[in-house]
Amino acid sequence: MEEKLISQKKPAYPINQSLYDYLTEYSRNSKIPVFYEDLLRFSGSVIVHDKNGTDTLWVRVYYPEHERDEIDLRLKQMYMILHGDGSEDSLPFLTIDAIDYCTFGNSKPFRIKIRNILNDNHTHLYVKKADASRVYGLELEHILSPNNINFLIYKDTLIEEHVLGIPGDVFLSQDLEQVTERGKKRLSKEFVKFNERCMIRLLGDMRSYNYVIVASYDFDSVDYRIRAMDFDQQCFEGNLKVYRPQFFKENFPFVKMVSEHLQAASVEQYKKEERAAIARRIKGAHDRVDALLDCMCADTISTPEKTAQLRQALIRYTNDKKFKSCKSMGDLLRVAFDFVVRNYENVNMYIIH
Repeated sequence: MEEKLISQKKPAYPINQSLYDYLTEYSRNSKIPVFYEDLLRFSGSVIVHDKNGTDTLWVRVYYPEHERDEIDLRLKQMYMILHGDGSEDSLPFLTIDAIDYCTFGNSKPFRIKIRNILNDNHTHLYVKKADASRVYGLELEHILSPNNINFLIYKDTLIEEHVLGIPGDVFLSQDLEQVTERGKKRLSKEFVKFNERCMIRLLGDMRSYNYVIVASYDFDSVDYRIRAMDFDQQCFEGNLKVYRPQFFKENFPFVKMVSEHLQAASVEQYKKEERAAIARRIKGAHDRVDALLDCMCADTISTPEKTAQLRQALIRYTNDKKFKSCKSMGDLLRVAFDFVVRNYENVNMYIIH
């Protein structure tokens, strides 16, 4: 029987004053004109299907006529705050094409489709109920991954930009067969690095529908990057396997691809490369990382039982006894980062001398 990695639905954790202060210091806390609860006042909805007629688990919502104009205006103002300087000069050129509500998952987000009527370009943004776990995950993604990410918090509402890319499950079912052998080698390398990055920063539940595949042209070939797009399971579960995408059955095609296209020595090399990259990012943003970890160490974003379980797993995995004194998920992450940086510095010192 397959091991059940996710034990239960994760509860939402409130954002405490310490985290609010951090978000204000780093320009993440900004007054916005619409709240999550405002969008819950829809009067009707219809199911959203994909191009193949499959239920997407999103519904398109509608509002009473006397409220729709105000909601549209506030959403356009919010878009300008997230992506611009907050000025309203461009508001006449923006229109809200759709407001969708997700009935699946923890965060129950609203997805807003905004279009520029001058050139017909459109983009999406998301309005969600603020959750401390997700905010920590977003910040760590921004600081420690190759990908910057834009989001804002105001009171109990979280605004996120859209992460561009092909959802991993869609890519596996519709696009993987068209990837060349050279492309599969590049994808294998990226999955190894993504797997290592998630484990080091304790980002869990990276099943194929929780990340996207970004393809970009590089001279005569295509390069690939895997980007997380769901951060609800940041530092919550006690099972270390939850933080390693390779153990989810949904990712088996990628695991199989790695085994077929990479030798063990190459896998180890790419793991070391990713650990070194994260160590450099931690050192380069030391003050910001330290301030965020201070918030996490004093915060409650999991249960004592899960924290104890993960503590023991990390001791077994790293043989680092410093994990023994950890009392919170923030403590565990701080020791994990210190472990990665210390090993990176020791290797560099050996090479230099």
